[in-house]
Amino acid sequence: MRGLSGRAALRGLMCRTRASVASLLARSSSGGPSWTLERTLVAVKPDGVQRRLVGDVIQRFERRGFKLVGMKMLQAPESILAEHYHDLQKKPFYPALISYMSSGPVVAMVWEGPNVVCTSRAMIGHTNSAEAAPGTIRGDFSIHISRNVIHASDSVEGAQREIQLWFQSSELVDWADEGHHSSIYPA
Repeated sequence: MRGLSGRAALRGLMCRTRASVASLLARSSSGGPSWTLERTLVAVKPDGVQRRLVGDVIQRFERRGFKLVGMKMLQAPESILAEHYHDLQKKPFYPALISYMSSGPVVAMVWEGPNVVCTSRAMIGHTNSAEAAPGTIRGDFSIHISRNVIHASDSVEGAQREIQLWFQSSELVDWADEGHHSSIYPA
């Protein structure tokens, strides 16, 4: 158990840049920490869609308190996939990755909430299913590193780039949460 709490603390430190740590320490007018809303891209990959796990993924993010502001199902065009995975183009598995990601529908979503980028990465778990902790999406559902169910942006900057790649601004809905938001997150 001690190893898990140490890993969680390390992940928390790794997910925050110096600027975001400073913003977490900033005090709002009410004396509490500042709650900066972020957005992140989460995509259920073809194996997750085929295995009908989209509802399970949505449920976990909703139960965590995040707000869904965009969602669509699409057969991802190779142009989007090439840009999305541009940093992996020189890897030997790149052609198989593009082939797999274009083999079936993907459900792309944009989620909003405080620290949603780092938190979503913790929720999905390690890329390699053999190393993904039970309770994470990959730990519970992934069967192989090449069929790991889900993608989530790895940084705030990466999330902004990926959201712009997968969504038009008109496809994102900035909706009022009917008081729900204010009851979860302090002002």
